[in-house]
Amino acid sequence: MKNVIENMEEILSRNISGFHRYILTDPVHLCYVSRNLCDMTGYGEGELLNESGDFYARLVHPADRAAYADWIHKLQTGEQTLTLQYRLVKKDGTVMYVSDTVTSAKREDGILTGDSVLTDITGMKKENDTLQFLNETIPCGFLKYTCEKQPRITYMNRQMQELLRFPDIQEGEVDYLELYRGNIFLLIPMEERRKFAMYLNRVYTADAPLAGEISLLRCDGTRIIVFGWVAKCVNEQGEEEFQSVCMDVTQHRSSRKERELKRYLKALGDVYDKIFEYDLACKTVKCLCGQNSPRFKWIENISMQMEDATEKWIASTVIEEDRDKVREYFRDFCQGKLEKPGEKPPQVLYRAVTSGGEVREYSGIFLKMDSSVSLYCCRCIPDAERADALNSGILSLQENLQKLVMRFRDGIAAFEVTDRMVTPLYASDNICEFFGYTREEWIPLMKKSTPIREFIARSETTAEEIAELLQNGEAEFTYYDLSRERERRIKAICSQKFQGGSSPRYIMLYNVEDSQTQGEQETAGNPAVSIRTFGYFDVFVDGKPIAFRNKKSKELFALLVDRRGGFVSSQEAISFLWEEEPVNSVTLARYRKVALRLKNILEEAGIPHIVESVDGNRRIVAENVQCDLYEYLSGKEEYAQLFKGSYLTNYSWGETTLAELTGEML
Repeated sequence: MKNVIENMEEILSRNISGFHRYILTDPVHLCYVSRNLCDMTGYGEGELLNESGDFYARLVHPADRAAYADWIHKLQTGEQTLTLQYRLVKKDGTVMYVSDTVTSAKREDGILTGDSVLTDITGMKKENDTLQFLNETIPCGFLKYTCEKQPRITYMNRQMQELLRFPDIQEGEVDYLELYRGNIFLLIPMEERRKFAMYLNRVYTADAPLAGEISLLRCDGTRIIVFGWVAKCVNEQGEEEFQSVCMDVTQHRSSRKERELKRYLKALGDVYDKIFEYDLACKTVKCLCGQNSPRFKWIENISMQMEDATEKWIASTVIEEDRDKVREYFRDFCQGKLEKPGEKPPQVLYRAVTSGGEVREYSGIFLKMDSSVSLYCCRCIPDAERADALNSGILSLQENLQKLVMRFRDGIAAFEVTDRMVTPLYASDNICEFFGYTREEWIPLMKKSTPIREFIARSETTAEEIAELLQNGEAEFTYYDLSRERERRIKAICSQKFQGGSSPRYIMLYNVEDSQTQGEQETAGNPAVSIRTFGYFDVFVDGKPIAFRNKKSKELFALLVDRRGGFVSSQEAISFLWEEEPVNSVTLARYRKVALRLKNILEEAGIPHIVESVDGNRRIVAENVQCDLYEYLSGKEEYAQLFKGSYLTNYSWGETTLAELTGEML
């Protein structure tokens, strides 16, 4: 028995980390210290043991003594186990972090004792302090959220809370942070939610991070633009989750937008006499360009109340006979009735009094900049003498630009061309995509001149087509509209060439809609389309096979046929066309080109009506084609012998449908 006790004392003294025993009855003091504790602190047993007081408490870091004293006081209240983390100042002056766990118990004589075990957590604490320092000082928001259809926020660091302006919780008020935790989409503006959901889907499907910019809604209702990354990870519990790191780029974007607007205004200033900015969100208007008019010069760049300022301008300048017409035009703009989908922005013609007291005819138009801001641009229509000067070529540049800008829509651009060099003046995101550039790559191009061949190298536009544009003054191209996720046509108009060819020429682009309406297409007498899927895949128009110039476009069309009228998304199509590659920006761009080529092929064959595209999803209009697969599946007796055991021999993914057909045949 003696050997056992001696072994136990040896274990307590040497092997139990920082072991010591308190007498918790006043005065609190240590009645036993281990050699291990002495080694940890550098103090000897005689320096720590004293019945008159807790000499060990003197080792506690001054900043932690209040918490330590309170902890000891709680231990004195009865038998229990409590843990506290605090710092000890060793004899050599260095500081160590410890986790102290004390179990208190009463002896037979009624004295309360406490057995303490210390764990040195200095390394872990310093690492955590470093992470905490990074977390609190790097100006980045950090989020963790689930991979559910409606993701829940599981963590949001302090920087993110400050970026989103979450208020401190006040008693009796709503905990906004807790409210937003249940659905991350509450942080996303309504018009951005579909885009954000697509980002998450791409990240999850490709299992690869994705970076980009997006708008977020602050808790106070204002907006912030952030640039960040989304990645799919596995957390400590083995569950999949999304993690996002983002930084505030609102000011950067605002500055960049302001610089772009100045360049855009410079181009518009050569076209229009006056330009006004109408902000529907703020209900304000300000004059951006008054062409040195005494009437408007003194109020340039001063925001005014929109309704009052507009009415004052109409009443003071527009002649009485035209005032009601102009008032109705501006009323329709404010109510969102002016611009209708698929139509060109309407202009208004009116007569007004100039600063010199003359009555002249003017035309005006609203050019939409974003969801809330539009520019009202007006110009004085030239009289007959000025028109004669135009015919002689003296004013051809300015007047041609005036005419074409009247037809501006979303997706516009302006370029300056001089001696085979091009300088972009302005472009929307859609146009950047048309030329194969990202927004970030486009901005440096606006600061320099680039050879035309080099500038168009990433697009499907050829140098010959650009040369034809410069020669003829007009051209038409097809591009993919990112915001509407469908193919559209773009019109290019070039200003006339001055004699000598040394002066710059200007090119402006704008969207145009198909000249044929759906009703016209339906009555145009569409050719017969026959599709063969049993065996090798082929398509016939009026009995003649279509020669697909692009294999992937043909495969995409086969996939649409295989879906039998169901919509196929971009992500689904990519998983079939490039089975070994993930869905990312590269494959999406590649897919758009394939889809665009398919559209062009069908249009050339006179059968664009057999494929429908809605928000980037495509399907075959089954009722507009004759297909052996559809006839066989109809169950009619006359088609029962069409299937001979082979289906879409060209494509391996057709085996799924082949198995279904084989099962039916058996």
